[in-house]
Amino acid sequence: MLKSITKDALFHEYYAQWIRVYKEGAIRKVTMDKYLMTQSWLKRLAPDLKVHELSRITYQQLINDYAVYHEKQTTMDFHHQLKCAILDAVDEGLIERDPTRKVIIKGRPPKAKKVKYLNQFELHTLLNTLNLEPEINWDWFILLVAKTGMRFSEALALTPKDFDFPRQTLSVSKTWNYKGDGGFLPTKNQSSVRKIQMDWMTVIQFSRLVKKLPGDEPIFVKCGSKIYNSTVNDILERHCKKANVPVISVHGLRHTHASLLLFAGVSIASVARRLGHASMTTTQKTYLHIIQELESKDIDLVMRSLSELS
Repeated sequence: MLKSITKDALFHEYYAQWIRVYKEGAIRKVTMDKYLMTQSWLKRLAPDLKVHELSRITYQQLINDYAVYHEKQTTMDFHHQLKCAILDAVDEGLIERDPTRKVIIKGRPPKAKKVKYLNQFELHTLLNTLNLEPEINWDWFILLVAKTGMRFSEALALTPKDFDFPRQTLSVSKTWNYKGDGGFLPTKNQSSVRKIQMDWMTVIQFSRLVKKLPGDEPIFVKCGSKIYNSTVNDILERHCKKANVPVISVHGLRHTHASLLLFAGVSIASVARRLGHASMTTTQKTYLHIIQELESKDIDLVMRSLSELS
């Protein structure tokens, strides 16, 4: 039974109910956790703020208070999650005007970013340190992520049936619930359902590895075992140190894969499809620094081409 919400209700209570009504069961657990975290911060920063008291000034102060503890991008995410609920409150007549209009997003200076990807030489050096045994191990996992750019949970969910060796493709249609109790889950979004083209060497290697494995069981997850992202990252870190290259995470292998494709001249649209991004905008934002570097090279190429016309 829903509690009747009036203008005098506490804003964090309205927001809690809004999450239950509109988000519960409609979004993935990891996304739901973010909304619940926003709710907890709202209760902490504005425990006595009532719905009708939301104005541009009170909302801006709420954003400012949150920004004291967080970077600008995190503050922007906080704002976006609140804004959806607030606009519904406006539609319901609980708030007269949209208090989020013209909000100014602040935040703490960003921390120094760790290296997220390797160049081609560094990746080649890293892969040469892998111990690729006759049976599946985590080194094979690292190789496959580097060659395909899959997400960690996507690679964990792979079964022998997902490999189409004659067509040299790999089907991504599910993820593995490694943060919970295991089992298959849907992909991050519909665009994540895709087929990834594999090189012939990877096809030969994995056709031998999965030949005798059960077709519908994960090849990297042993029955009943719990998988931790940190476990594989630790293995990858040891290989990075052995290869004397910057230490990156498994997700950094995904960034490396995309970066190498962009530097090789592969279009943003193709990279977005291969990574399973919902739109090219996501790809452009994530790899803006690489795109800008490539644009600088393009300008030099244009200038040289034009100079040859004289």
